[in-house]
Amino acid sequence: MPLSDHNKSKKTAVIVMSKADAFTQAGKTAVLQNIQGTVQFLQRFPPFNQMEQLHLAYLVEQCQLRFYGPGDSIIKPADGPVEHFYIVKQGRVVGERTHAAKGSTETTFEITSGECFPLAALLGERATRTEHRAAEDTFCLQLNKGAFIKLFALSAEFRDFALRGVSSLLDQVNQQVKQKAVETLGTQYSLNTRLGELAMRHPVACSPQTPLREAVALMHEQQVGSIVVVDERKAPLGIFTLRDLRQVVADGTQDLNQPIEKHMTQAPFFLSPDHSAFDAAIAMTERHIAHVCLVKEQRLCGVVSERDLFSLQRVDLVHLARTIRNAPRVEHLVALRGEIGQLVERMLAHGASSTQITHIITLLNDHTVCRVIELTLADKGDPGVPFSWLCFGSEGRREQTLHTDQDNGILFEARDAAHAAEIRGKLLPIAQQINQSLAMCGFTLCKGNIMAGNPELCLSRAEWARRFAAFIREATPENLLGSSIYFDLRVVWGDEQSAEQLRRGILDQVADNRLFQRMMAENALRQRPPVGRFREFVLARKNGEKATLDLKVQGLTPFVDGARLLALANGIGAINTLERLRQLVSKQVIEPLDGAAYEEAYHFIQQTRMQQHQRQTRENQPYSNRVDPDSLNHLDRRILRESLRQAQRLQSSLALRYQL
Repeated sequence: MPLSDHNKSKKTAVIVMSKADAFTQAGKTAVLQNIQGTVQFLQRFPPFNQMEQLHLAYLVEQCQLRFYGPGDSIIKPADGPVEHFYIVKQGRVVGERTHAAKGSTETTFEITSGECFPLAALLGERATRTEHRAAEDTFCLQLNKGAFIKLFALSAEFRDFALRGVSSLLDQVNQQVKQKAVETLGTQYSLNTRLGELAMRHPVACSPQTPLREAVALMHEQQVGSIVVVDERKAPLGIFTLRDLRQVVADGTQDLNQPIEKHMTQAPFFLSPDHSAFDAAIAMTERHIAHVCLVKEQRLCGVVSERDLFSLQRVDLVHLARTIRNAPRVEHLVALRGEIGQLVERMLAHGASSTQITHIITLLNDHTVCRVIELTLADKGDPGVPFSWLCFGSEGRREQTLHTDQDNGILFEARDAAHAAEIRGKLLPIAQQINQSLAMCGFTLCKGNIMAGNPELCLSRAEWARRFAAFIREATPENLLGSSIYFDLRVVWGDEQSAEQLRRGILDQVADNRLFQRMMAENALRQRPPVGRFREFVLARKNGEKATLDLKVQGLTPFVDGARLLALANGIGAINTLERLRQLVSKQVIEPLDGAAYEEAYHFIQQTRMQQHQRQTRENQPYSNRVDPDSLNHLDRRILRESLRQAQRLQSSLALRYQL
């Protein structure tokens, strides 16, 4: 071999040996040559846009730029505990999981420019559960574990994001919503305000022995609508309000020197100063009271009135609830429905969360249903049979939006089948009238006839129990599809005991029936969230219209179905989706971080849906749950994608749990 060739091959060998080092060096150099450009790129995305300049500069200096071709594996479970943190600079990364039962791989998520991975594995000092592959030519900024730990310690913003992921993105959205609201309404007040901040003045109080005359004079002097009766340790014993005073006058009480304790309302309802304005509003609406005492360490420290609560907010929830409950005719209720829409509008503007709003809508809907039942019984006459009015589906779960239809039934006690048939004959005409009156009030008649006026849904407890047992025993996919809403049942009017017994029986049967659970899991996987492997969203076209996705069916339903199945399988009696998720976390069925991410994702999708409904109302358009992602801003679109990805993760965990 000529000498020159020999030297060439030596050189080649040297180059081959240090290829990895050369890569690292080149990656570092690529970043260092363009520090400013990399900083500017990161500042477009959370959490980097909130970090201090110094911390961001440290991050960039410690990074190297890595290139991956289509199909290249970036990290996989077999690599062991994760050693690097990655930020996608350009291109697209997909997460793939191998499906043991099917022997195939499925894409569980997609990450694009400005997003980072694998946070949970890094924090847990474990391997990833998913293989991350480049879906196209992809550049990632790579940070080693030591630098990640240092940055985690240095930057509070980075740490918050790493620990909370999707929820810290959501905070930004909420800030934006509130900012807009503040601009339009000129007020900083929100339903999340601490009650301690609202009750600024010292509470007016007196002892139980104080004469009635003195107590009223004190109220007049201080210009307040209530006085709290306290013991020597300042613990509240009772409350006397202007409403009680009207009662005293109406009763014609002559002796104004009687002690106040004779006329006060005993054991008044109280909250702590740390509770929110929302908690007080709900308490007032449920209990029909206008004042809430604030108690800390068993001592009275303030009073919040409905005036305090809503003068700031121009939202008179308590008054609206009271007007509904006292409506003299169904026609009056019809007129009040418009006010509920305005109330929701204002609450959204004030930055109330979707959960708070759906809770309030459900509460006002419950009041409307109760009043319709009372007015119908007054009109038709009492049938002389005690019954309970049940609701199912979203109303059962307290997740109603303004756009809702009827899903209801009747439950009663009967000795046997003949007795049940006799009672049914008495109750059906009443139930049918209630259904019609509710339709006048804006609760659309159910297309599937899931209504109390249908003889199949006006049943004794034994008949309901048999019906549920048949659902569970003879579960077919079709049967299940139709029956799932019944598992979200709640009593709106009447005695709750029978329904509670029914619910316990259902839980026992489902917990024992693995096959039924598996079918429910199959059912829960029918609606796939529209996040695809190649593009951000997978959209459907309808009749040549613009491509859209369905926020309710594709976004919320996976969470509702998943939480219902896991709650029923684990003996959890809660009906509300978020409450189910919280109890699943406390029972250790779901990891706390997963539970928090599911909750936040559910919130956001529901919020987006409600804002859309409000916009449709303002523009006199029909309600629709379909949204065009292009109509959202960059941050909302990103969070929607992240939220739908959480729905995918919940579905993947069900598929794994039930080997589907």
